[in-house]
Amino acid sequence: MPTFDQSVEKLPREQLRALQFQKLQEVLRLVFGRNRFYTKKWREAGLTSHDIQSLTDLRKLPFTCKSELMQAQEEAPPFGTNATFLENAYSRVHQTSGTTGTPLRVVDTPESWEWWGRCWGQVLRGAGVTAEDRIFLPFAFGPFIGFWAAVEGARQLGAMMIPGGGWDSVQRLHMMRDLRATVICCTPTYALRLAEVAREQLFDLRSIPVRALIHAGEPGANVARTKARIEAAWEAKCFDHAGASEVGAHSFECELQPGGIHIIESEFIIEVIDPQTGAELPPGETGELVITNLGRPGFPVIRYRTGDLVQLNLAPCACGRTYARFDGGLLGRSDDMVTIRGVNVYPTAIENVIRQFSAVDEFQVTVKTLQEMHYLEVQIEVISGHNPENVRTDVEQAIYRSLSLRPTVTVAQPGALARFELKARRFRRLD
Repeated sequence: MPTFDQSVEKLPREQLRALQFQKLQEVLRLVFGRNRFYTKKWREAGLTSHDIQSLTDLRKLPFTCKSELMQAQEEAPPFGTNATFLENAYSRVHQTSGTTGTPLRVVDTPESWEWWGRCWGQVLRGAGVTAEDRIFLPFAFGPFIGFWAAVEGARQLGAMMIPGGGWDSVQRLHMMRDLRATVICCTPTYALRLAEVAREQLFDLRSIPVRALIHAGEPGANVARTKARIEAAWEAKCFDHAGASEVGAHSFECELQPGGIHIIESEFIIEVIDPQTGAELPPGETGELVITNLGRPGFPVIRYRTGDLVQLNLAPCACGRTYARFDGGLLGRSDDMVTIRGVNVYPTAIENVIRQFSAVDEFQVTVKTLQEMHYLEVQIEVISGHNPENVRTDVEQAIYRSLSLRPTVTVAQPGALARFELKARRFRRLD
């Protein structure tokens, strides 16, 4: 199948690993002695860049955690000690969404922003996007990196980029129809929100020639019933993608959709570890993703613990790419799991149950702690024309059958629950 860069995407794995090590050596050469954060961290561990003589030697270096990067930012504001170069070397500033605390600022040089674009070029091309496509990006102009790199990826691919910031959902629907958008890049939540608005406004989504939706920013495109719901609403294929502001755009789903996402191994080295022990796990076992980026020496992450749970698959893909895959995409976060009456529950599991009900427009999940016991509360909005009590009962029973725990399900008034354009915040814990 066509690729963005066949010279790397279809390399034999032995040559791919040699390329990774070549790029790793260059990153270490630029970082050690210049980057205050990593130079100090490695010296304290009794190591220098010269100790890394193979990819296996990378395991000698200590893990990096987000809390360390946050501390590095506090020690040397505004950009922290992980900024390798002088401030005038950087041309881009972004920051994490801040959904789990204080935002982390990240900076890019012109070269590393080109690298972001090449990564996103692979994401777009993986979904079959070509220079003939018109890509609609309905996100606001702000510091969250969101789909900013998709803009650069579209430029490198030669596709038309249609900005949709500063518009409401109705205006965006009309804009997509009038400009004949063929691809949408947004969160899964916002794809469903646009479909909801279209239904309310009696707007025919079939008037928009969209054939692909590329999703990131949150789980959803990897949740089977959410994916199916998006594809049914838009009559288009839904593609998953994963990345992070501090890491880069690291994974994408190809056109064959083999049930997982390819890791862009030409630009990232990945490990899967036991979240408790830190021991490396073999392919097929679920563990925490540890990642090293290879094209961002100005703001590197080396052996970075993402907190994302993945399952590595090294089997060849029929698309011809030799990149490994994460089966099922990002399966959740190691810190998202909550134990409710002895049952381990992830938000994606709850979402997969609720999304099977087409009568549910939006939902909110709250985990409460009473007398040291966790309780699950679910609020749902029911689409007009359906019996709210019947839907409530069906959702309650479905969660019980699937997860072996009985939640409290209530029906909220239409429009009472929050809507989101970027990352949704449907899951809350009240301890």
